Amino acid sequence: MEEKNVKLAINGGIGFGAKLTPKQLMLIASYMDENDELELTTFQQLYIDIPEEKMDEIVAEFERVGLSVYPVGNFVKSLRTCNFCKGAEEEGMPVAIELNKRIAGKPVPFTLRPAYTGCPVACGEPLVNDIGVIKMKEHYDLYVGGKAKGKDAITGVIFAEKLEEQKLYEIVEKLINIYAENGKKREPFTKFVHRFGLDNLKEHAM
Repeated sequence: MEEKNVKLAINGGIGFGAKLTPKQLMLIASYMDENDELELTTFQQLYIDIPEEKMDEIVAEFERVGLSVYPVGNFVKSLRTCNFCKGAEEEGMPVAIELNKRIAGKPVPFTLRPAYTGCPVACGEPLVNDIGVIKMKEHYDLYVGGKAKGKDAITGVIFAEKLEEQKLYEIVEKLINIYAENGKKREPFTKFVHRFGLDNLKEHAM
């Protein structure tokens, strides 16, 4: 019987840039054949195929060397971030880590892409992703409905401004739950925002 594989998304977690250690690279390579290819996505993830029957064991190995592991498909992707070039505290790295922990991997009608950046330069591209967060001094601005690809590409619109950390987590989690409960199968988040209505979304999430 042919061994069934499952695709996982892995990365080095949220930190100063998208980086991997030699130990992590060696472990990843140990689960690849000579002619296999490793796909690097625009969301700072690597896609790797592993045997489904050994998934729990392999995931545990990945996590032991500091790799973060996420499902592939109709889930919330791990948070795309900036490089925190002005420092972890100034640009809110702990907030990005906590937000990612709360939302990454949640099932949704269609792949949802969240992004975070720690200053107004916005190099983490929060304005062209489904949900975007920009740290503005001591608070956070939240954008929704951005789309980076296609002829209908569009920047997100401001959803909430000057949020405290806990309020940011609360609203983002509510947004994802509303989408999960009310979105149509394979309906992109941008289209859902348009159909559900921005004001209606604010009424339910704020």
